[in-house]
Amino acid sequence: MNVKVDKQENSKVVLEFTMTKEDFNKNLDKAFKKNAKYFKVPGFRNGKVPRAIVEKMYGEEILFDSVIEDNADEAYKNAIEENKLDVVSKPELDVKQIGKDKDLIYTITVYIKPEATVKKYKGLEIEKFDTKVTKEDIEHELGHIREKNARTITVEDRDLQENDISTIDFEGFVDGEAFEGGKGENFELTIGSGQFIPGFEEQLVGMKIGEEREINVKFPEEYHAENLCGKDAMFKVKLISIKAKDLPTLDDDFAKDVSEFDTLEEYKKDIEKKLKEQKESQAKADKETKAIEKLVENTEVNVPDAMVETQIEEMLEQFSANLSYQGLDIKTYCKYMGTTVEAFKETLKPQALNDVKLKLALEFVAKNEKVTVDEKQIDEKIDELSKQYGNENADSLKKNENVRNYMNEKLLQENTLNIILDNVVIK
Repeated sequence: MNVKVDKQENSKVVLEFTMTKEDFNKNLDKAFKKNAKYFKVPGFRNGKVPRAIVEKMYGEEILFDSVIEDNADEAYKNAIEENKLDVVSKPELDVKQIGKDKDLIYTITVYIKPEATVKKYKGLEIEKFDTKVTKEDIEHELGHIREKNARTITVEDRDLQENDISTIDFEGFVDGEAFEGGKGENFELTIGSGQFIPGFEEQLVGMKIGEEREINVKFPEEYHAENLCGKDAMFKVKLISIKAKDLPTLDDDFAKDVSEFDTLEEYKKDIEKKLKEQKESQAKADKETKAIEKLVENTEVNVPDAMVETQIEEMLEQFSANLSYQGLDIKTYCKYMGTTVEAFKETLKPQALNDVKLKLALEFVAKNEKVTVDEKQIDEKIDELSKQYGNENADSLKKNENVRNYMNEKLLQENTLNIILDNVVIK
């Protein structure tokens, strides 16, 4: 089988295969012998129908597909290996010429991994992230802790205020008609939570227990129920009850109740220490994120659509796996979100393209910097992950070639990214 390799723009490769008519006819004989038992002709025993009779009854092209199926796969694999093509798409076969006493000619079109060029990956400039913990930060955190430890009390002697927990009955109308899902009874709503559409909660402030009020609002242009998008609506609301949070006093007794410390000052110092650790951890993550953004911006590469599609499928598979832990599948999720699986996949395209460009950029840097991963590093990483996830089969995982190859790829990316991060310039 002769093969011509035509490398075209944007990583497209067309492989043209030619099988001589002599070889084609020999393969037709093989195909007939292989499939003879399947041909049924009255007057002939199973498997004993002459080829000429079969071709007359079914047409001479009856065996053509069998010849292609028996030969194309191996010829394609050999061509990929011999020409060292890193294929990133499904092969598309197209028959150009076929027939008795003719050379068989067909093409297989694939896309191969493109080579990226990174204009700059050392000395990427990133603005400094603030890790200072202010007095306001500490007070803000204490406020959250007070909220968590607050008790709820019933209020009867005043109007509804911001941050109160109201219990309401309501019914919504659009164009004078009640709409589905617009009615609720004994519904608990914290004023200021933003749980309802904009403008609703603010108009409840000042209501008295037992009072009924008409609330006029407008649904957002992008609302999950398409029939309500951008529509004016009126809600009839009745206030049933009011509850408020009684916040504990910030003193030493409070510190003793919520922590292992005896005084409020000691507790504040511990909060400051933890907030500092959080900010430093976040700054490290933000530094990596910004460096990656700069790296991708500096990367020149034409990414084939096939690579983006493959990345989208991987992202969808991971997302579906996460949904399964919640008892959902992707179709049900999309239905809840008022979309389709195809439309959801479309939203993943920008991130998928970015992820592919990042991977290609890291491969360029790794090659340029001659980054390697040693066997000891792979063993240590497997031990670390096995301990983290409670897997006691670390030794067997170390012997698994697929696991080692996967770990090698991840560590190569990690080692390469560390070179980039170590050379970042903080402005």
